[in-house]
Amino acid sequence: MAARGPALMQWLLAVSLLSLAANAQLSTTFYATSCPNLESIVRAAMTQAVSNEQRIGASLLRLFFHDCFVQGCDGSILLDAGGEKTAGPNANSVRGFEVIDTIKRNVEAACPGVVSCADILALAARDGTTLLGGPNWNVPLGRRDSTTASASLANQNLPPPTASLATLVSLFGRQGLSASDMTALSGAHTIGQARCATFRARVNGGDADIDPAFAALRQRTCPRSGGDGNLAPIDAQTPAAFDAAYFTNLLSRRGLFHSDQELFNGGSQDALVRQYSASPSLFRSDFAAAMIKMGNIGAGNAGQIRRNCRVVNS
Repeated sequence: MAARGPALMQWLLAVSLLSLAANAQLSTTFYATSCPNLESIVRAAMTQAVSNEQRIGASLLRLFFHDCFVQGCDGSILLDAGGEKTAGPNANSVRGFEVIDTIKRNVEAACPGVVSCADILALAARDGTTLLGGPNWNVPLGRRDSTTASASLANQNLPPPTASLATLVSLFGRQGLSASDMTALSGAHTIGQARCATFRARVNGGDADIDPAFAALRQRTCPRSGGDGNLAPIDAQTPAAFDAAYFTNLLSRRGLFHSDQELFNGGSQDALVRQYSASPSLFRSDFAAAMIKMGNIGAGNAGQIRRNCRVVNS
């Protein structure tokens, strides 16, 4: 019986630590001691990546969004196995994995086994935004990497480009995000490009609520058939600059996706779209706040610190 005492104490301690981890709150100073140069390491790699290709800033912002909406912000989308990376909304679409690999290698060289891939992705998304002229914000850190990925949740939770306003509100609400959070976060479409397959129907007669000149412009590279992979800027005005032009486009019925134009189509978000178009500073502050809120999805989830972002530790 005496041997059970220490064993029981160890078991209780382990349970207590697991409980603390499950209820952990993210912190902007999480790595202040264990990896003090983390943010400068990530920023240096992102500066180089965006210098090589401006589009990558938008791609990593989108990658973070697609990660958070599935199992929380846990790096599950980075796993090669599990099918999440190739689920319907992600197939032939999400990109930037090689940049995350590079950052992870650099971070591991400085702080081995300390920083999660999920946190690296959160920082990369912020830096990609800032480097393209967007707002800066302090990123709360302390996420763990998942040991699973989910194709089914990706298919269920990620908003399609054909979504109605009601569907968008529902999908964002499922993640604890409000309709105004949704509209602010949709402003990420001020940067980046989209494949013809995602907007073909809208620009080729599928939507009445579209500026005819804009539809004709997009039809040049996105005909009724063929050219699925042809790219077009989501914001035709300033495609490589993070600004409020996306919302001005909506006022002119020049949203590239049906789901974009749904934000300004006689519904509940019309007033906010007008406000963001008139006040870029309001959009920037609301966007940063919504990114922090989205980044908290799944905070405290159990997991590991992956050595390689693409595979679960063996």
